[in-house]
Amino acid sequence: MIKKICVFCGSSKPKNNSKIEKDVNQMIKIVFSKKLELIYGGANIGLMGQISNNLLDLGGRVTGVIPKILSKKEIINKNITKLIIVDNMHQRKKTMYDLSDAFIVLPGGIGTLEEFAEVVTWKVLGIHNKKIFVINIEGYYNFLLKQFSVMKDNNFLYTDILQDIIIINKIEDLENHL
Repeated sequence: MIKKICVFCGSSKPKNNSKIEKDVNQMIKIVFSKKLELIYGGANIGLMGQISNNLLDLGGRVTGVIPKILSKKEIINKNITKLIIVDNMHQRKKTMYDLSDAFIVLPGGIGTLEEFAEVVTWKVLGIHNKKIFVINIEGYYNFLLKQFSVMKDNNFLYTDILQDIIIINKIEDLENHL
Protein backbone atom coordinates (compact mmCIF):
# COMPACT_ATOMS: atom_id res chain seq x y z
CA MET A 1 0.00 0.00 0.00
CA ILE A 2 1.32 3.42 -0.95
CA LYS A 3 1.52 5.89 1.93
CA LYS A 4 4.50 8.00 0.87
CA ILE A 5 5.15 9.07 -2.71
CA CYS A 6 8.47 10.42 -3.93
CA VAL A 7 8.20 12.98 -6.71
CA PHE A 8 11.13 13.78 -9.00
CA CYS A 9 10.79 17.07 -10.88
CA GLY A 10 12.58 20.18 -12.01
CA SER A 11 13.78 22.99 -9.79
CA SER A 12 12.86 25.36 -12.63
CA LYS A 13 9.49 26.58 -13.84
CA PRO A 14 8.31 25.28 -17.22
CA LYS A 15 8.76 27.73 -20.08
CA ASN A 16 5.38 29.09 -21.13
CA ASN A 17 3.62 25.84 -20.41
CA SER A 18 0.54 26.26 -18.29
CA LYS A 19 -0.47 22.66 -19.18
CA ILE A 20 2.46 21.31 -17.16
CA GLU A 21 1.64 23.56 -14.20
CA LYS A 22 -2.08 22.72 -14.46
CA ASP A 23 -1.44 18.96 -14.55
CA VAL A 24 1.04 19.22 -11.68
CA ASN A 25 -1.61 21.02 -9.61
CA GLN A 26 -4.10 18.27 -10.46
CA MET A 27 -1.55 15.61 -9.51
CA ILE A 28 -1.12 17.22 -6.09
CA LYS A 29 -4.89 17.18 -5.57
CA ILE A 30 -4.84 13.45 -6.34
CA VAL A 31 -1.94 12.90 -3.91
CA PHE A 32 -3.89 14.81 -1.23
CA SER A 33 -7.13 12.93 -1.90
CA LYS A 34 -5.26 9.65 -1.37
CA LYS A 35 -3.77 11.02 1.90
CA LEU A 36 -0.23 10.41 0.66
CA GLU A 37 2.82 12.08 2.15
CA LEU A 38 5.05 13.80 -0.40
CA ILE A 39 8.77 13.05 -0.38
CA TYR A 40 10.74 15.43 -2.59
CA GLY A 41 14.00 17.36 -2.97
CA GLY A 42 13.28 20.05 -0.38
CA ALA A 43 13.49 23.21 -2.51
CA ASN A 44 11.01 26.06 -2.74
CA ILE A 45 11.67 26.89 -6.40
CA GLY A 46 10.36 25.67 -9.76
CA LEU A 47 8.13 22.63 -9.90
CA MET A 48 9.62 21.49 -6.59
CA GLY A 49 8.24 24.57 -4.90
CA GLN A 50 4.93 24.25 -6.70
CA ILE A 51 4.28 20.67 -5.59
CA SER A 52 5.33 21.21 -1.99
CA ASN A 53 3.48 24.49 -1.49
CA ASN A 54 0.32 23.27 -3.19
CA LEU A 55 0.17 20.16 -1.02
CA LEU A 56 0.86 22.21 2.11
CA ASP A 57 -1.92 24.64 1.13
CA LEU A 58 -4.31 21.68 0.99
CA GLY A 59 -3.19 20.51 4.44
CA GLY A 60 -0.97 17.65 3.28
CA ARG A 61 2.29 16.32 4.70
CA VAL A 62 5.58 17.12 2.95
CA THR A 63 9.08 15.81 3.67
CA GLY A 64 11.99 17.45 1.88
CA VAL A 65 15.48 15.98 1.54
CA ILE A 66 18.29 18.31 0.52
CA PRO A 67 22.09 18.02 0.61
CA LYS A 68 24.15 20.65 2.42
CA ILE A 69 25.69 21.87 -0.85
CA LEU A 70 22.28 22.65 -2.35
CA SER A 71 20.89 24.15 0.83
CA LYS A 72 22.99 27.20 -0.08
CA LYS A 73 22.06 27.25 -3.79
CA GLU A 74 18.40 26.24 -3.74
CA ILE A 75 15.89 28.01 -1.60
CA ILE A 76 14.79 25.57 1.09
CA ASN A 77 11.07 25.40 1.71
CA LYS A 78 10.95 26.18 5.41
CA ASN A 79 7.21 25.57 5.63
CA ILE A 80 7.35 21.84 4.96
CA THR A 81 6.35 19.27 7.56
CA LYS A 82 9.84 17.78 7.83
CA LEU A 83 13.21 18.79 6.40
CA ILE A 84 16.12 16.35 6.24
CA ILE A 85 19.55 17.80 5.41
CA VAL A 86 22.06 15.19 4.24
CA ASP A 87 25.76 15.34 3.39
CA ASN A 88 25.62 14.77 -0.38
CA MET A 89 23.51 14.00 -3.45
CA HIS A 90 23.93 10.23 -3.04
CA GLN A 91 22.52 10.37 0.48
CA ARG A 92 19.69 12.58 -0.76
CA LYS A 93 18.59 10.04 -3.34
CA LYS A 94 19.02 7.08 -0.99
CA THR A 95 17.03 8.82 1.74
CA MET A 96 14.25 9.73 -0.70
CA TYR A 97 14.15 6.16 -2.03
CA ASP A 98 14.13 4.62 1.45
CA LEU A 99 11.30 6.86 2.67
CA SER A 100 9.06 6.24 -0.34
CA ASP A 101 6.59 3.54 -1.33
CA ALA A 102 6.37 4.64 -4.99
CA PHE A 103 7.79 7.23 -7.39
CA ILE A 104 6.36 9.87 -9.70
CA VAL A 105 8.52 11.39 -12.43
CA LEU A 106 7.39 14.83 -13.61
CA PRO A 107 9.03 17.00 -16.26
CA GLY A 108 12.50 18.09 -15.25
CA GLY A 109 16.11 18.22 -16.35
CA ILE A 110 19.24 16.12 -15.95
CA GLY A 111 18.78 15.65 -12.19
CA THR A 112 15.26 14.34 -12.73
CA LEU A 113 16.51 11.97 -15.44
CA GLU A 114 19.26 10.70 -13.14
CA GLU A 115 16.77 10.01 -10.35
CA PHE A 116 14.42 8.29 -12.79
CA ALA A 117 17.20 6.16 -14.29
CA GLU A 118 18.37 5.04 -10.87
CA VAL A 119 14.96 3.92 -9.59
CA VAL A 120 14.32 2.05 -12.84
CA THR A 121 17.76 0.41 -12.67
CA TRP A 122 17.14 -0.64 -9.08
CA LYS A 123 13.76 -2.07 -10.05
CA VAL A 124 15.26 -4.04 -12.94
CA LEU A 125 17.96 -5.38 -10.58
CA GLY A 126 15.34 -6.42 -8.04
CA ILE A 127 16.50 -3.97 -5.36
CA HIS A 128 12.94 -2.71 -5.03
CA ASN A 129 9.52 -3.50 -6.44
CA LYS A 130 7.96 -0.07 -6.03
CA LYS A 131 5.71 1.48 -8.64
CA ILE A 132 7.24 4.09 -10.94
CA PHE A 133 4.88 6.53 -12.63
CA VAL A 134 6.07 8.70 -15.51
CA ILE A 135 3.80 11.70 -15.98
CA ASN A 136 4.12 12.27 -19.72
CA ILE A 137 2.48 15.70 -19.97
CA GLU A 138 2.03 16.68 -23.63
CA GLY A 139 4.49 13.95 -24.64
CA TYR A 140 7.34 15.40 -22.56
CA TYR A 141 9.00 11.98 -22.25
CA ASN A 142 8.06 10.51 -25.66
CA PHE A 143 11.61 10.66 -27.04
CA LEU A 144 13.08 9.10 -23.89
CA LEU A 145 10.52 6.30 -23.96
CA LYS A 146 11.33 5.70 -27.63
CA GLN A 147 15.04 5.58 -26.75
CA PHE A 148 14.33 2.75 -24.31
CA SER A 149 12.88 0.75 -27.21
CA VAL A 150 15.96 1.53 -29.33
CA MET A 151 18.20 0.35 -26.49
CA LYS A 152 16.19 -2.87 -26.14
CA ASP A 153 16.24 -3.46 -29.90
CA ASN A 154 20.04 -3.11 -29.85
CA ASN A 155 20.40 -5.55 -26.95
CA PHE A 156 21.58 -2.92 -24.43
CA LEU A 157 18.65 -3.55 -22.11
CA TYR A 158 18.17 -6.98 -20.62
CA THR A 159 14.50 -6.41 -20.00
CA ASP A 160 11.83 -4.23 -21.50
CA ILE A 161 11.88 -1.51 -18.86
CA LEU A 162 8.67 -0.10 -20.27
CA GLN A 163 7.05 -3.04 -18.47
CA ASP A 164 8.54 -1.78 -15.20
CA ILE A 165 7.11 1.73 -15.38
CA ILE A 166 3.59 3.10 -15.63
CA ILE A 167 3.19 5.81 -18.25
CA ILE A 168 0.52 8.37 -17.39
CA ASN A 169 -0.50 10.40 -20.45
CA LYS A 170 -3.61 11.91 -18.83
CA ILE A 171 -3.13 13.15 -15.28
CA GLU A 172 -6.58 11.97 -14.21
CA ASP A 173 -5.46 8.37 -14.92
CA LEU A 174 -2.97 8.58 -12.04
CA GLU A 175 -5.76 8.33 -9.46
CA ASN A 176 -6.65 4.79 -10.59
CA HIS A 177 -3.07 3.60 -9.99
CA LEU A 178 -2.42 5.00 -6.51
